[in-house]
Amino acid sequence: MIIAKSENNSEFKPVPAGMHLARCYRIIDLGTQKSTWQGAESYKRKIMMQFEIHGEDEAGKPIVTGKGEPMSISKNYTLSLHENARLSIDLESWRGAAFTADERRGFDLERILGAWAMVSIATAQGSDGKDYTNIVNINSVPAAIKKAGLPDGFNDAKMFSIDKPDMALFESFGDKLKDKIKSSPEWQSKNGKSDSEDYQNDDIPF
Repeated sequence: MIIAKSENNSEFKPVPAGMHLARCYRIIDLGTQKSTWQGAESYKRKIMMQFEIHGEDEAGKPIVTGKGEPMSISKNYTLSLHENARLSIDLESWRGAAFTADERRGFDLERILGAWAMVSIATAQGSDGKDYTNIVNINSVPAAIKKAGLPDGFNDAKMFSIDKPDMALFESFGDKLKDKIKSSPEWQSKNGKSDSEDYQNDDIPF
């Protein structure tokens, strides 16, 4: 007998709102995913950036998990460096410089793996009525903080690409993230459609 049930997230502790020192330790290729904006559906290539948080909360307590490890937070992006794309806006704010025309034609995201940033995190209510913490802005680290010395990174800096998947890294992902990647046509073209997915490949207009 196999019984499916919802996961108990009662122990989940979100990153507190505010401005925090963070390090990008992982970039994950999500493949093409369905997006809905103002009622219109589209299919776009997506990535996820994951950051480890370093610092203290308002009470002066380290921002760590129950295991004493740095807490982490992620943000998803459409894989586009169009000047109005959120990825482009955040990266330009982060590095403190606009992209050149040549860079917009092809910028290797692996360059930001292990890079430090200041991330602004806010809490917002989702359409399901639950509160979620989100990265709203990413900025460069002030010179004073760099001069004082940055902490050691905790997680190995790694990139996951569907084209050349690191399966050991893939197996370390949670089931929800793995299913999202498996739903993409890029994954299915290499590995076949997942039985656990209800993603309709025929809906993709190409």
